[in-house]
Amino acid sequence: MPEKNSYHHGDLKNALIKAGIEILSREGVNGLSLRKVARRAGVSHAAPYAHFADKQALVAAIATDGHEKIHAKIAGLGERYPDDPLRQLVETAWAYVEFGFEEPDRFRITFSGAVEKERDYPALVEMTAKNFGVLRVLVARCQTAGILNPGEPDLMAVAVWGLVHGFVSLIQEGQVSHSVLSHHSLWDMLIFLLNQVSRVKIDSQELNDHSVTSLAR
Repeated sequence: MPEKNSYHHGDLKNALIKAGIEILSREGVNGLSLRKVARRAGVSHAAPYAHFADKQALVAAIATDGHEKIHAKIAGLGERYPDDPLRQLVETAWAYVEFGFEEPDRFRITFSGAVEKERDYPALVEMTAKNFGVLRVLVARCQTAGILNPGEPDLMAVAVWGLVHGFVSLIQEGQVSHSVLSHHSLWDMLIFLLNQVSRVKIDSQELNDHSVTSLAR
């Protein structure tokens, strides 16, 4: 009998991705199979093969979908704040935090490293490169404006990404004390974090749009 997560006609691929995320979040890669995904999506056992050759192809599609959602959040920020690279940096970091806490299972799977041969999946390679490219260009702009320290933009981009990603992961995994989380919003914590790498003072009150957030912690 199909599970309740049945798909709407014409949206099979997304239904399978959603079902895959649900299974991966509970059972891990070893617990995932296309048969389980089909059952959870409410389709025949053969249906997933119309989109995915095997389990790894599905995992790659899930990771690609995650990077696409990140790109949708960050791609337009340069146009929204064309003359303000500092605001671009802050808003890009916040968009990443939002993704992590609004869709924690998707976030974890996107960056789980569960895709064994990433180069076999061009769409995934393209999306990861595209998102890193957005960050690299932003970092270079911030360096030119004196906001970030000079140096190889690729390495600085990795450093900034690592800080924000680690921040999200630590909280997601319950490694940050509740006494800290109860006294500081995610927004204020992020601003404090970015101030550790910024050469100019980032004022949380001046960028007050997100000072109160309902994101899950």
